[in-house]
Amino acid sequence: MKQAQSTLSITAPRRGFHEITAEIAGWTAGQGIATGLLTVFCRHTSASLTIQENADPDVLRDLESFLDRLAPEEPARYRHTAEGPDDMPAHIKGVLTDTALTIPVAEARPLLGTWQGIYLIEHRDRPSARRIVLHLMGE
Repeated sequence: MKQAQSTLSITAPRRGFHEITAEIAGWTAGQGIATGLLTVFCRHTSASLTIQENADPDVLRDLESFLDRLAPEEPARYRHTAEGPDDMPAHIKGVLTDTALTIPVAEARPLLGTWQGIYLIEHRDRPSARRIVLHLMGE
């Protein structure tokens, strides 16, 4: 069994869903592992990961609106406000979504469905460099 690991640095220009499928698929294809299991891990508490539809952008807009309603930017609601009005809502959104994904790999590519893409969800208003760890095991 082989293993490979790397870290992607992604800077999302704004809050929201940012597709990173191509970067992850490109890295996976170059590892010499045809069949295995890929772990994608976000090393942050105010950003997260998801696999979601990549065909209709309205899906992502509706999801972002829903998360904003669940965790509104209303500083009076929160004790933790030291990093700005978007910080505690970002942590809440992070706990509601995923920091790690596990994706099967076949023919040296992630086995995603026809309409699926891998997304970094930036929960903060300002651009931040995010580190995404990729770990691939297989043969």
